[in-house]
Amino acid sequence: MHDTTSSLSVPPESDTPRTAVVVLATTAAAKLRCADGTLLDRLTGQLAAFPIRDVHVVARSGDFVRSADGSYMIGSDGSRGVSDDLRRIARLARTASGPVAVLVGDLVAHDGALAALLAHPSRGTGAVVAADGDDSGPLRPPVRVEDDRVVAAGSSFHQVTGANGTFRGVLQIGETDLGSLARIADRLAELADASDLGATDGAEAGDLLLVGLVRAGVAVRAAGLGRLHCDRVAGQVAADVALQRVAEIDETRARLDEAIKSDDGFFTTYFVSSWSRHLVALAAWLRLTPNAVTGISAGLALLAAVWFSAGTRAALVAGAILLYLSFVFDCVDGQLARYTRTFSPLGSWLDATSDRVKEYTVYAGLAFGYVAAAGPAVTTEIWALAVAAMILQALRHMIDFSYADARADVNRARAARTADAVPLTAPGDTRGPLVPAQAQSAEQEHLPPPAPSAPPAPDVPGRTGVVVRLSRRLEQDAFTRWIKKIVILPIGERMALIAVTAAFFDARVTFVALLGWGGLAALYTLVGRMGRSFG
Repeated sequence: MHDTTSSLSVPPESDTPRTAVVVLATTAAAKLRCADGTLLDRLTGQLAAFPIRDVHVVARSGDFVRSADGSYMIGSDGSRGVSDDLRRIARLARTASGPVAVLVGDLVAHDGALAALLAHPSRGTGAVVAADGDDSGPLRPPVRVEDDRVVAAGSSFHQVTGANGTFRGVLQIGETDLGSLARIADRLAELADASDLGATDGAEAGDLLLVGLVRAGVAVRAAGLGRLHCDRVAGQVAADVALQRVAEIDETRARLDEAIKSDDGFFTTYFVSSWSRHLVALAAWLRLTPNAVTGISAGLALLAAVWFSAGTRAALVAGAILLYLSFVFDCVDGQLARYTRTFSPLGSWLDATSDRVKEYTVYAGLAFGYVAAAGPAVTTEIWALAVAAMILQALRHMIDFSYADARADVNRARAARTADAVPLTAPGDTRGPLVPAQAQSAEQEHLPPPAPSAPPAPDVPGRTGVVVRLSRRLEQDAFTRWIKKIVILPIGERMALIAVTAAFFDARVTFVALLGWGGLAALYTLVGRMGRSFG
C-alpha cells in the first residue's frame, strides 16, 4: 500500500498529546538522494525525535515508499492527485485524537525548524513562515503576517496583497481546529475536482489547506525560522545546496541566538542581551526551568529592596547592583523559555505578576531607606511620591493590556468575517493589510517566539491614518526608532532609571524621575493609540 502508517517511538513517560503527521511524498524530489537515503527518509527520521503518534506517507500510484520496518513497498493504493490528498487528510482529521501536521516530502529543514510547530507546547494551529515575501515562487507560496499570525496565504491560484513572508511546507492543525480542517479539506477537494482552483499543482495540498484555514478565520500562528533553514527543493542540485546550508549552521548556537529578542528596548539590547546568552546556556546546562529563573529574579529584587531600606550610600549602591542583576534574570527566564521551548501561560503570568511585585517592593524599600536616612519628618512626602509612582505604573499597564485585548477582539471579529469576505474561489486577497497593532510589551518574556520580522506593509489609501504613517516613517531610521523605544519607558529603562538615581542620588530623585518620565510615556502611548484607533 502507498498510504503507509508507521508508529514512531515516544518516551512512555510523556503525557503530551501526540501528533499525527501526513507526509506528502507526491513529488519526484522526495526521492532525491542524500546521506540518509532519500529526502523522504531523512524527513521521517527527523520526525522520530518529536511527540508523534504515527506518520502517514502519501505517495502517487507506482511510487516506492519505505515502511516502518525499513523495507520498501509498492501497491495500487496510491493517491491519484491533489483532491485525493485532501480527502485523505480530511478522513484523518475526523479520527485524530491530537494535532494533525501536514508536511511535504521534498523538505530540507533543521530539526529546530520542525520543532517550532511539532514541539510547541501549545500544540495549536500554525505554519512555518520565513520573512521573505519578495522570494515567493511555486515552492514558496506568499503569505502576509500580522500580529504574529498568518492573515493571508497564497497558492498557484490564490494571490496575496502586501505579502511579507513565504510558507515553507510545514503546517500543523491543533485539535480544536480539526473539524474545520476536515470541512475545508473536503471543500478544497471538490473545488479541485471541478477545476475551480485553476491548474493546481499535485504537491499543493498543504498550500491550499493553509489558504483554506486562513480564509475560514482559523487563527494560524506564524512560526518564524530566524537563522534556521526550512525549504522545499525541486532537483538534486537544489537538494545538495539546501543540505549544505543546513550543515553550515550550528543549530544549537542559532537557537540560542534566536532566543534573544531582536526588537527589545535600548537598555535591554545593549546592557543585558549582549551577554545574557551565556547565562541562558548555563541555566539550560543546569536544567533550570524558566519559572525557577523567575524565582531567582524575584529573590534578587527582594534583596535589593532590603539593601535600599538601609538608606546608606553603600547600601543604595549594593541595592542598585542587585536590582540590575534581578532584571538580567528577568530577561533570562524568557530567553530560556524560548531556547528550551518550555514557555507556558503559567510562566507568562508568573513573569508579569512577579515584575509588578518586584517593582513595588523596590519602591517600598527605597521609601523606607529615605526615611531612615532623612528622618521621620519626610515620611509623608516620600510615601506620597512612592504611592503616586505605583499608581502611575499601574495605570500604564492597564492601558497596555486593555489595548492589547481590544486589538485581539478586533482581529477575532475580522477573522469571523473572513470566509464571507474572501471565498476560496476568489483568486485575489481583497482585504489588504491591517493597520499594524502596537507591539507587545517587552516585559512579556515567557511568550512564544514572535513571527519573523518583516518590513512594514505599504500604506493602503483610506486604511492608514496620519499617526500610522508617521510611525512607519520613524521606524525607518535607526536613531528615531531607538528614541521611540526609550520614550515609552519600558521595563529595562525603568529598572536602569531606578538603579542609577538610587545609587547616585536618593529615593526622592528616583520617584520624581519615575513620575516625570512615566507621565510623559503614558501620554505618548495614549495619544499614539488613540491616533491609531481613529486614523
